[in-house]
Amino acid sequence: MDNGLERGTGYDYAESQNAADFLPNFNNLVNQNYQLIFGVGYQLANAVEQVASQNPDGHFSIIDEVVEGDNIASVTFAEEQGSFLVGVAAALKSESQNIGFVGGVTSPLIKRFEVGFVAGAKSVNPDIEVQVQYAESFADEGLGRSIANNMYSSGADVIYHASGATGLGVFTEARNRVENDPEAGVWVIGVDRDQYEQVQQGDMNVTLTSMVKRVDVAVQEVAARAMNGDFPGGEHLVLGIEDDAIAIAETNTEAYTEEIKAAVAEWQEKLLSGEVVAPQTDDELEEFVNNL
Repeated sequence: MDNGLERGTGYDYAESQNAADFLPNFNNLVNQNYQLIFGVGYQLANAVEQVASQNPDGHFSIIDEVVEGDNIASVTFAEEQGSFLVGVAAALKSESQNIGFVGGVTSPLIKRFEVGFVAGAKSVNPDIEVQVQYAESFADEGLGRSIANNMYSSGADVIYHASGATGLGVFTEARNRVENDPEAGVWVIGVDRDQYEQVQQGDMNVTLTSMVKRVDVAVQEVAARAMNGDFPGGEHLVLGIEDDAIAIAETNTEAYTEEIKAAVAEWQEKLLSGEVVAPQTDDELEEFVNNL
């Protein structure tokens, strides 16, 4: 650890198996007198709000959601920026100019992934077809595979997923197609972390790239400010590519070519400069596309 802390004394963590675990896990950490407690994931918002209100002298932070409270630091990411860039990559990689997006549970958070992806792809080719479907689950691998099967069968050759474990089924479907036909030419774009090694199978890998969301950067930012006596309670921090909190994986150098890499870098500079603003909602996407 950067600050010489050891688990059980300087820091600890608790993993919830279901929503019923949220409050007990938070209260257990509060009772151990930890000075800063994070809730990672928008589903923990209610639990963070309740525990923070009951412990006004404690410091709390929620990742991927905004919760009001003087002792709560809310951190979200500019997922639309990274999704825009992998949309550019998808459009450049696609031979059919037909690509897909698989979402987990419908929410404003996952919507940012979707519309950013569509905007990036259409910035390369306004006529590209983007198939969109939500699984309404982050844990149904079978459904993810079924959705991917339908999309690939309907002409898509690159699918971006923002669906947790459901997305593993997208990878499975792509791998099976390549195993059956090495010339299938289908790809998957991973999410949150570089999924290249996670889905590696033998010498074959169907991961084109991944949109990496650096939760570690968010935690370090809030923790460092807390240690320096500047805990951002009541603030909403939005971290993006300019904060090194959003990145595009370049692990698959064979599929993610130098040409794609260079083009993505050009669009990233446009996002950083403000020349291009990635949309976050359907209305913003419609306006964005109309102005292409």
